[in-house]
Amino acid sequence: MQGVAEVARRPIALVTAAVLFLEAPGIVAVNAVMAGFLEAQSMSLDGMDPDAMVKGTWGLGIASGVALVVCALVALVAGVRDRRPGRFGRGLLIGCAVVHGVLGAVAVALLGWTAFAFLVAVLGLVVLTLVAYGKETAAPEGRAVTAG
Repeated sequence: MQGVAEVARRPIALVTAAVLFLEAPGIVAVNAVMAGFLEAQSMSLDGMDPDAMVKGTWGLGIASGVALVVCALVALVAGVRDRRPGRFGRGLLIGCAVVHGVLGAVAVALLGWTAFAFLVAVLGLVVLTLVAYGKETAAPEGRAVTAG
């Protein structure tokens, strides 16, 4: 008989993948808006070239979007195969969880509780995906699988 964790882990991983896929263009759009503000106001930080800041903002947005898509693909593959991600995939998801936790802590001060709630919900989904696909279950010793 399967436990709740075995039954629920596939939908959890698929929902996590869907949320991360939806978050990726959102983070690129937020960085695009920030780059637009930098370009329109010709802002600089301590004499830094404003064009470099615009390019850096775009680069950060695109890199963050790609990272979220890669994490979503890891969760999607785990959900479709119903197997835990490999070592590299688990590392990516752990990194994604840490970033969401740090951004959530910053967002509560700068953006408010709604942004914090969203980031913590995504953090919870990523952690739940990691926990649901915990340890690999091996066949008990002394029992051989027989074709019947």
